[in-house]
Amino acid sequence: MPTIDVVDEVKINIYNGDHNPPHIHACYEDHEIILEIESDNIYAGEIPNEKLKLVFDWLIGNTDWALEVFHVLNPEL
Repeated sequence: MPTIDVVDEVKINIYNGDHNPPHIHACYEDHEIILEIESDNIYAGEIPNEKLKLVFDWLIGNTDWALEVFHVLNPEL
């Protein structure tokens, strides 16, 4: 479970051996969301709104890089 970044205590993770669609896991305290990289859709989970906004802002600025990391860690997809 590589943490690729931390934004205001929110860990942004991308797992190897994961599944499509390409996504990130954003973890804060006992909360976690799975967010599709290309569409910004929340796939599962919940996180406090103020932290969710930070994750959305992070993803806007890092979409291409997050996709690249996802595909490096999941080359079969």
